[in-house]
Amino acid sequence: MDYTLGEIAQRIGARLVGEAGTRISGVTSLESSRANAIGFLTHPRYRKLLIATRAAAVILREEELPYCPVAALVCDNPYAAYARATALFAPAPVEGPPIHPTAVIDATARLAQGVRVAAHAVVEAGVELGAGVAIGSGCVVGEGVRIGAGSRLYPNVTVYHGCEIGRNVIIHSGAVIGADGFGFANEAGRWIKIHQLGRVVIGDEVEIGANTTIDRGAIEDTVIGHNVIIDNQVQVAHNVRIGDHTAIAGCVGIAGSAVIGSHCALGGGAGILGHLELGDGVTVTAMSLVTNSIPHSGVYSAGTPLEPKAQWQKNYVRFKQLDEMAHRLRTLEKEFKQLTKEG
Repeated sequence: MDYTLGEIAQRIGARLVGEAGTRISGVTSLESSRANAIGFLTHPRYRKLLIATRAAAVILREEELPYCPVAALVCDNPYAAYARATALFAPAPVEGPPIHPTAVIDATARLAQGVRVAAHAVVEAGVELGAGVAIGSGCVVGEGVRIGAGSRLYPNVTVYHGCEIGRNVIIHSGAVIGADGFGFANEAGRWIKIHQLGRVVIGDEVEIGANTTIDRGAIEDTVIGHNVIIDNQVQVAHNVRIGDHTAIAGCVGIAGSAVIGSHCALGGGAGILGHLELGDGVTVTAMSLVTNSIPHSGVYSAGTPLEPKAQWQKNYVRFKQLDEMAHRLRTLEKEFKQLTKEG
């Protein structure tokens, strides 16, 4: 599949500087610079790569145009334009028959026009699949689940009973939506299961990574807002609520009943303790542990960054001495105040 530069400029919302009829068959990095592909520049630090590029055209900002030796696609947000360009060249999935003969679909399930169900998938009683929904091979869609139009489940996704998924949602392989949350009561040393009676409700245009798990609510629902993006191997516990347009990187763990605002960003490996609230626009950097609510927007970090081992050992020794040092400091302050009074 290929497009002219003129067609690409129109589709990604950029101003073309160059020959509109040049044909493009893909995207490329500035380093590899395939001659029939377009690259992109998002930061001036990579300008030296732009100057030497052999790409057919480059997506860039207006201020970078004087340094571009090839055709240019000029816009305010090159990375967003690049994202739109990748959609033009993404390979379409190979489609089998609309309903594979080995798929198991309950007679009470309702499938809208254009639904596809691949081999060995199971669609249980009372399921509603919107127009154009694609269910990959080996998926299980539990009783009473509703999935909005245009959504896609890649192979081996499991959606437990009663959950609701919005429009144009992508869920990658191995994800589990709606498993029981971690709820148990202890009686005389013995654990008693608290049955989880809520659902998972996922908004529109959400993407959920491979092997991510989102637990159903204990009583109320676990809720994922619109246009949330969740990376691979993320754990979202029961009754969590995540606001619209939030991004969550890989291996994040969010404990039960935490509330994450809209337009937040959680770096890889971050941990959010239960029942905390993060306001809108909060960014938590990678590997940070959040132990208190964060009401105000901003960037927050925790933990000790990597440093040479010898320096880390010295700092660790000092850390263990902090309590003793603080006690000695308080004693000295009291003695100083006493001497000041006597003087």
